[in-house]
Amino acid sequence: MPKLVVSLDGVVIKEVQLTKDKTTLGRRPYNDIVIDNLAVSGEHAVLQMVGQDVYIEDQNSTNGTYINGRAVKRQLLQHNDTVEIGKYKIKYLLEDSADYEKTMILKPGQMPAGAATRPLPPTLPGGLPPSDFGGLGGAASGGGQASIKVLSGAAAGREVMLTKVVTTVGKPGVQVASITRRPFNRYVINHVEGGSRPNVNGHPVQDDPVHLKDGDVIELAGTQMQFVQP
Repeated sequence: MPKLVVSLDGVVIKEVQLTKDKTTLGRRPYNDIVIDNLAVSGEHAVLQMVGQDVYIEDQNSTNGTYINGRAVKRQLLQHNDTVEIGKYKIKYLLEDSADYEKTMILKPGQMPAGAATRPLPPTLPGGLPPSDFGGLGGAASGGGQASIKVLSGAAAGREVMLTKVVTTVGKPGVQVASITRRPFNRYVINHVEGGSRPNVNGHPVQDDPVHLKDGDVIELAGTQMQFVQP
């Protein structure tokens, strides 16, 4: 489970477990995480959990929100990122990485933690690795399990299973969507991040989730894929 460690001048002030879909941070007392300092805006930032991913979004604060020294508006947090708000530093940690299964979008030259000796596969247009589309395992689908079949790019023809309750796919900072399994084995797709929205059968996904049916064609980050559900 992800947590935040808030410190000032190297002294830890508080630790906060992220258990809610939306966690607010700011100076006002009604925030979930209150930092009582004039450098912190009343409603400074929001942390949003999307499946097992956590995004931080600055709420037009006066002094801005920084991650690892870089000003951001909205960004996906990675393990050990340092969020800087005024003089406060907030470390983002994943306490149990063995249970933390998320979509990992690798850019050329990047390596996942703990896998420095494993070569990276070539990437699809939009930064998606063809052998591990959007960070999903490369096992073939079967047994009634829903899956995604890649239709374009270097990974065309590959079919990968949707084994998680929530699977995020795309390229952080460009276009990200989530596919969620609901009761009775029904699936929906949501827009998560990016100026352009994913398309389902040529229609953009709006604010409400779109129910997926067998054969639906999804276009995301320049890659076409097909939802398959026997």
